[in-house]
Amino acid sequence: MEIVTVAGAAQTAWWVWPLVLLLLTFVMGILAALGGVGGGVLFVPIVSGFLPFHIDFCRCCGLLVALSGALAAGPGFLRMNLASLRLAMPVALVASACSMVGAVAGLALPENVIQTALGVIILMIVGIMLVARSSAFPVVAAADPLARALRLYGVYHEPSLKRDVEWRIHRTLTGLVLFIGVGFLAGMFGLGAGFANVPVLNLVMGAPLKVSVATSKFLLSITDTSAAWVYLNSGCVLALMVVPSLVGIMLGSVVGVRILRVARPMFVRWIVILLLLFAGLKAITAGLGLPFLG
Repeated sequence: MEIVTVAGAAQTAWWVWPLVLLLLTFVMGILAALGGVGGGVLFVPIVSGFLPFHIDFCRCCGLLVALSGALAAGPGFLRMNLASLRLAMPVALVASACSMVGAVAGLALPENVIQTALGVIILMIVGIMLVARSSAFPVVAAADPLARALRLYGVYHEPSLKRDVEWRIHRTLTGLVLFIGVGFLAGMFGLGAGFANVPVLNLVMGAPLKVSVATSKFLLSITDTSAAWVYLNSGCVLALMVVPSLVGIMLGSVVGVRILRVARPMFVRWIVILLLLFAGLKAITAGLGLPFLG
């Protein structure tokens, strides 16, 4: 397996690409925090499309980038009683198992197939971001039998309402089936899948938005770890990529949270959508061998 995919890149000084990654992921961290998306969904298409690293290394590093953010945020959400262990465990069992299958399948496929499929998935994510509308407090008249059996319900304090909010889950089986696909895509493309976790938990299963976001972060720490081990076992962890990427994305996230107080999130969200659109088209054209953006 080649580390780089551009012949001339091998003649570049070794410290240039880690520095580029550090600066690039710093910007990604800011955009991810402001645009409400995970760092992994930006990292894989942009780095694999515009930097001379093999896509297997990019996918592994993308999982570790998403994992670092999840591990940083997960304990805080648990202490705040927003992340639900009862909700996360059955979902994590399905998604993590399928993420390992996805990782194995992704490593077995040719690079051009992965690039093309990645571009299609990124364009689908753009579509989801354009049409999805989150619901802060979904109306769930009654929990379904499976949710009652698994005791998928809870209470959290909502400061904006100054009261406790009770929540319950419905369409549990549908949600678990969807998480089969979510986990598979997370492992195959190293995207982290936070972009899909929240809509499924919130819009399909009926969890409040804050509970969905917090549980998604905790869920990523399990799903991404499972898939990352497959890439680690295949020798796809490149310290030259991972270290500057993790440092850059975490520093950028800290800065992004501060900028969020004065920035217009909708404007930044459109920047993220345009970046993903461009990266998705780049991945498709590169996978198909087309000259446009290739």
